[in-house]
Order: sequence, then structure tokens, then C-alpha cells
Amino acid sequence: MILGMQFATFRWIVLSLAVLAQIYLYVRARQAIRSSRRSDRFKSRAIPLVGAGIALLFVMNMYIMSRPLPWIDPPTAAQIGLFYPPAVWSLGSLFAALLLGLTQIASGLWRMVARLHRRLAGQNIPAPVDSSRRRFLQAGVGGLAATPFILCGYGVAYAGKAYEIEELTLPFGRSLRVVQLTDIHAGIYMNRDEVRRYADQVIALQPDLFVLTGDYISNSLVFLPGCLEEMTRIRARYGTFATLGNHEHWYGELGEIQAVFREYPIPLLNNSHQLIETERGPFAIAGIDDLRSGYPDLDAALGGLDPATPTLLLSHRPEIFPEAARRGIPLTLAGHYHGGQVKLSLPGGGLSLAHLRTPYPEGLYRINASHLYVSRGIGTTFTPVRLNAPPEVTLFHLT
Repeated sequence: MILGMQFATFRWIVLSLAVLAQIYLYVRARQAIRSSRRSDRFKSRAIPLVGAGIALLFVMNMYIMSRPLPWIDPPTAAQIGLFYPPAVWSLGSLFAALLLGLTQIASGLWRMVARLHRRLAGQNIPAPVDSSRRRFLQAGVGGLAATPFILCGYGVAYAGKAYEIEELTLPFGRSLRVVQLTDIHAGIYMNRDEVRRYADQVIALQPDLFVLTGDYISNSLVFLPGCLEEMTRIRARYGTFATLGNHEHWYGELGEIQAVFREYPIPLLNNSHQLIETERGPFAIAGIDDLRSGYPDLDAALGGLDPATPTLLLSHRPEIFPEAARRGIPLTLAGHYHGGQVKLSLPGGGLSLAHLRTPYPEGLYRINASHLYVSRGIGTTFTPVRLNAPPEVTLFHLT
């Protein structure tokens, strides 16, 4: 488990593994070219070109990830031609290097066992080389190495955009139709047209209450106004309410973020709450700041509320849930982890980096009479690839 690992340490580990993957893939590619039947002239040109291509794609992706690119509403052609190939390469190279490394280890062990078997059988003459078998195995290894890149391309082109509408019915004490969006990550991988598509879907769901649980931007505040402008098109009966995520704190100051929210306007519940009257009585909606990057204060968020009033708590990160349950809050909504974003389905459940970092990576949780729902969100971070963790728009039927 890596629950207690600092994010900076985790990031450096992943970066180091990514660099090692590039080196390893280059070495394997060079070996393949040298062992091919092509001319020496071809080999002398192909090897440096392959190295330069690997380095260029990796450096481009590192630049896109680490430096804000304030290109508002990049066209699809720019996404496909400039932004997606480095992203697909960088993530795919990690898994391709892992698969090739495991294959190489398995092959070495198999050769060692075969040699030992021949010695025990008294066969000191090495087994003859079957060139056709070797070519077949090389083609198989090549196909295996290509698989992660194909899957990552699929994760960008389709799986990262094919959202689902998740519907849940939960007890709350008031009859409400609530829609949640989270982790929009507006930026070069989530342009204005895509944000508008999700806003249109929320409008079609006709919510009584619309809530946003943080990470509206990817890596620059220049994308926040456009994102919020689309969100203001949604007219819910009891309004729209929002709370902050870690990305807002990473790339902006609290004052300027609050000013943008006031401009549109969307009430920002930052360690505060609002009481809403309905025909069946009041309910409260409360929000706290990001648990790690902000200054969360649950006491302030709930200050002055009657404990008998049903309260909906918005928190970008879900780890507030045990404390919220202890205070009798019936429902907490969160996001942050994208459902793992790239997830393996195993017999015992899902496996992803998020599933290793938190006990609440996605879905519904319960402590006594309190519920937590963690949405997979609609955007992506660090890579535009989603696999086995589709974006979601969440509709709650509260009773």
C-alpha cells in the first residue's frame, strides 16, 4: 500500500520509472534493428532516428504536463496532432517496457531451464537455432510491445470520452434530484466544446440541485472562466454550488479563484454552508476546502446548523467521510481519484494507483446511516487516457 506516501515522492518515482522505460525501449529497439537483415546503412540511420523520436515524444509530454499551455479551446486537429501522440507514447511506453522486461526475464529463465535439462540428459551439444521460430517469437514480442500503445490510443479516442450516467437512490430526508459533476480538468485535453457537451447532458437531466466538487482546471486558471460559463447555463431549481479541488490551489490564489466564481456567479462553499428551503422543510448544503492543498475546516462549514437538518457535504477528496459520518451527515459527495483513470479489473476488485492510495477510490460507501459517493469525474489529469474507468455524470434520487 502507498496510502501514506507523499505525492511529490510518488511523482518522482513515476517519473524515474518513465525515464528508465524510455532507455530500456531504446536499447531493445537498437538490438532489434542491429539483428535485422537490413543494410548497415539503414541501421546506422534508423538507430539515431528511433532514439530521437523516443526522446522527442517523451520530452514533449513532460513539457505539456509540467508547463501551463494557455491555449484556450484548442481545435481537435491540434489535440490529435500535437497533444495526444506524446501522451499515448509516454503512458504506453511504461507498460510496453514492463511487458518486454517480463518477457525477457521469462525467456532467460526458460533458456536456463532448457540448458539445465540438456545437461541432466547428458546432451552437451547446444540445441540448433530455428530461424523461423526465432522470427515468429520476435513478431510475437513486437505485437506484445505494441498492445499498450493500442490500448492507450483507444483510451484517448473513445474510452476517455464515452461517459456514463450513474443513477443512485439514497435516503436523505428530503426529496431531491441532484446531479454531480467533478474533476472537469478544463484544458488542452478538455476543450470548451467537450465541457459544453457535459453541460447539455446535465440540463437534460433537469436537476433540482447541481453540485460541482472541484478540479475545474487542468494546469492553468485561464481555462476556469470558460468552464464556469458553461456551468452557469445549467438552471437547477435550488441552484448550483461548488467547492474547490487541489488543482485550483496548485495553479491559482484563493482570492483570484473566488473572484472568478463571483463573476459568473456560482456560490463557492469554501468551509461554509447554505440553508435551502423546500416544501418539505429545509436542507443544508455545505462545502469544505481541499483536504491537502487547501485549508479545510469542517467546524466552520457546519457552524450554526441544526443537527436535525439534512446536510449534503461537498468535498473534493473523500477522506473526510469518517468524520462526516461521525457528525451524522447523511450524504457526502466527492471525486478526485477519477476511479483510478487507468484500472485493471481483478477477481477481488479494481486495481489502479488510486486504489492503492485511498480506501475510497470510486463508488458508494456507507458508515451506519451515512453515505459517501465518489464520482469518477469527467476529465483526466497527467494523461488524457482512461481505461476501464469511464467518465461519469452522476444523478442522485434523494428521498
